Amino acid sequence: MGSPKALLDYRGETFVERLVRVLASVCNPVIVVLGYHAAVIRPRIESRATVAINPAPERGQLSSLQTGLQALPAEAEGFLFTPVDSPAVEIETVERLAAEFQRRDPATLLVIPRIDMGEGVQRGHPIFATRAIANEFLALPVTGKASEVIHRHVPRTIYVDVSDPGILTDIDDPEAYRRLSGALP
Repeated sequence: MGSPKALLDYRGETFVERLVRVLASVCNPVIVVLGYHAAVIRPRIESRATVAINPAPERGQLSSLQTGLQALPAEAEGFLFTPVDSPAVEIETVERLAAEFQRRDPATLLVIPRIDMGEGVQRGHPIFATRAIANEFLALPVTGKASEVIHRHVPRTIYVDVSDPGILTDIDDPEAYRRLSGALP
């Protein structure tokens, strides 16, 4: 991308600034996991967020999730996670997901947003999870994927239908970023 994704601009905020602001409406603390470029990104993170440093960012997204979970306060009943390259989720969507998480049946472990974009229903981020399955994510091997835990608990998942395409945003290349920024259709 030419620069750290966390520092790309989206509607006048960096990706990380926007996500901290949006997630802080329902999370305390917001834990931002940094790896590559941590020294450049950290000064842009608001004081209301906790920073955790991934000692092995080359291992990928799972290692960042595991780093964040290790920083989760003991009293936390649950957590949500989303990658920094998914900055477009709307605050109303996050609040709705949080409300569903709060009123879920105790047997429910996950709350996941989904949207029908005309080509079938797609699931997105952020994903809300109970503290009860944090250890399952932490126990995944280096080659594991968070989706293994998520798929294991499909029967204990609430899917929330939303109209927010921001749950699907995934900025992996300059073309995707131009589309997000409105430069491409």
